[in-house]
Amino acid sequence: MKSDKIDIRVRYAETDQMGVVHHGNYALYLEVARIEWLRKLGISYKKMEETGVGLPVVSLSVKYKKPIKYDDVITVKTMLKKEPSVKLEFDHEIVDDYGQILSTANVVLVFVDLKTNKPSRPPGYFLEVLKK
Repeated sequence: MKSDKIDIRVRYAETDQMGVVHHGNYALYLEVARIEWLRKLGISYKKMEETGVGLPVVSLSVKYKKPIKYDDVITVKTMLKKEPSVKLEFDHEIVDDYGQILSTANVVLVFVDLKTNKPSRPPGYFLEVLKK
């Protein structure tokens, strides 16, 4: 599975005084989508960390095209951009109920050995799951 999508309903607390989703919440939506992408592959991020592998974000870029408002149901599409190496890169689209693109994003994460805090190759099981 190279791509996935998840629906999220915008909560009131995620909006600003103008009733629009605050820009800082986009990173949360993207994280939820990535964690679910992993989970649907059968990979638990929690278990990855327990085995000493972390995936910190090293780059995040969001382009805002149309506002998202309270109680909107958005679909966050997550697409693996290329085979992972030390880096894991995703493109995202956030769309509304009509399929209109509200924003696009690119996120780059790096596999890190949590004991040494140094970049590392992805775990073998991670690559095996992606080959299926």
